[in-house]
Amino acid sequence: RERFDFGGRDVASWFPRHMAKGMRQMQGALRRADCLLERCHIPLSGRNPALKEALGIRPHVLVLNKMDLADPRRQPVSTGLGRAGLGEAVVAQGVTAPVPVSLQIVPLVARLVAESPRYHRAESSEYNILVIGVPNMGKSSLINSLRRLHLKKGKATTVGGEPGITKAVLSRIQVSEKPLMYLVDTPGVLPPKLGDVETGMKLALCGAIHDHMVGENIMADYLLYTLNKQQQFRYVVHYGLDQPCDHIESVLKSVALAQGHTQKVTVLTGTGNVNVRTLNYTAAAYEFLRDFRAGRLGRVTLD
Repeated sequence: RERFDFGGRDVASWFPRHMAKGMRQMQGALRRADCLLERCHIPLSGRNPALKEALGIRPHVLVLNKMDLADPRRQPVSTGLGRAGLGEAVVAQGVTAPVPVSLQIVPLVARLVAESPRYHRAESSEYNILVIGVPNMGKSSLINSLRRLHLKKGKATTVGGEPGITKAVLSRIQVSEKPLMYLVDTPGVLPPKLGDVETGMKLALCGAIHDHMVGENIMADYLLYTLNKQQQFRYVVHYGLDQPCDHIESVLKSVALAQGHTQKVTVLTGTGNVNVRTLNYTAAAYEFLRDFRAGRLGRVTLD
């Protein structure tokens, strides 16, 4: 396929109402913030431009998560970000990163804050960092990892594998003693209006939007379109297909058969109701999405 048909979908119904409240709370916490720490999976579609506009200009660190799942054949993303002026400092996070991101953040933030005017906080010896980003980008996990590394403390904020775990701006959480540094976890906030449905679909593939809000089947179809477009054909071997395929039904049928995803369906016949088992394509679509997010279908860069 040369293009993907979104069928006139409207993304307005994908976004929970609590996000507007989260934005107002973050603006209220901004007066006490010395630096913004933003975490994301995809560096262009995966960021909310309204966050930076609303939260003002100050030191800004962008932590690119899951870099080990990015396509190494694509242009290094930090180069493009530098040209676009989207972040004052970019830190890449991944299993194979030369220096773990947890070791980089505290000294980097301390240096950026020291080199920037602090205005009404000039006399304070502590650093307050506002952690921002779209939903389900691992903000709470990052805070907990910093606490374990620098303070040898357990987790201080709830984490989960789906968007919307953090619903409100929380109190300050200490992550370092020297320098004295506090982080504030915030709810994931998506743009109130997306430029196009494709941007919303990319966010959904990364887990920033609940799958059921978008529809697992349409997400799986867009993922297949993306894999074929980028010539990422590992799914062929992974699911035992004969060759690359452009029809999502064929792929989901293979997944459902391999994983045993079936469902009981009642069929009305002339002699009464009959229960039969059919392939569960929605469960197969979810399996397809989960394999992608775990990197089992190859290293893919959505932007």
